[in-house]
This record gives sequence, structure tokens and C-alpha cells, in this order.
Amino acid sequence: KSDSDTYSCDIGDAQSRAKLTVQEMPVLFKQELQNEEAKEGKQVRLTCELSKPGTPVKWMKGDTVLYASEKYEFKQQGTVAELIIRDVKSVDA
Repeated sequence: KSDSDTYSCDIGDAQSRAKLTVQEMPVLFKQELQNEEAKEGKQVRLTCELSKPGTPVKWMKGDTVLYASEKYEFKQQGTVAELIIRDVKSVDA
């Protein structure tokens, strides 16, 4: 997208110009979240892989947006996004 701009070819007395518009590809899941089972008190890691690195990810439980805390940790490296849930309880299901 950052390559979108007007480009020109200059030969001294004349110039030719063209506008380049780059359309961004939609972000897709290369690997979707998988169902997990965990024992109470343990830690669980949910992982998905995206088609584009650095894409902002919002983690949710039902309709509730999750925020980083002692309970929830978010990691994102390249195209892989992870949610780590510590000390899982039955209410985390």
C-alpha cells in the first residue's frame, strides 16, 4: 500500500507520469483456532495464524473483549497470534 503514489519518467524536455494504486489483500486465517481441553488450574494456549504479519488482533471471550492481565497474555510474532490463559477455571470454558 505504501508504494501507492505518482511515478514519473523524466527525459529532460518531457515527462511521462502515471499513478500507481496498490489494493491491499484482505487478511485471512491460514490456521484457525482449535478447540482445546485443559485441567483446572493449568494453563492453555490458543493459537491462530494469519495471512499477513503485524495484523492487529482482538481477543474475545464470547462478546467480551479481553485485555492483558495476570490471567491473559497475548503474544504475536510475524503471522502467529497467541492467547495464553493462566490458572484456568470452569468459568473460562
